[in-house]
Amino acid sequence: MAWTWRFEAADGSEVAPSVEPEEFTTQGDAESWIGEQWRALLAGGTDRVQLLDDGKEVYPRPMSLHAEGE
Repeated sequence: MAWTWRFEAADGSEVAPSVEPEEFTTQGDAESWIGEQWRALLAGGTDRVQLLDDGKEVYPRPMSLHAEGE
């Protein structure tokens, strides 16, 4: 299995990440990485992310990188 992230603008269009991701072997590793990199990704133009497991969306909707209320 390959766990990867899709990076999106607020309108849902795909954007290039400001931090180059890797393919992760576990969901936990992928989620730890986003926890460490979300600020840099947000500063680089990513508004939200979606975790993919072999190309299939894991979450019911993309996860915002903005603080609640923003």
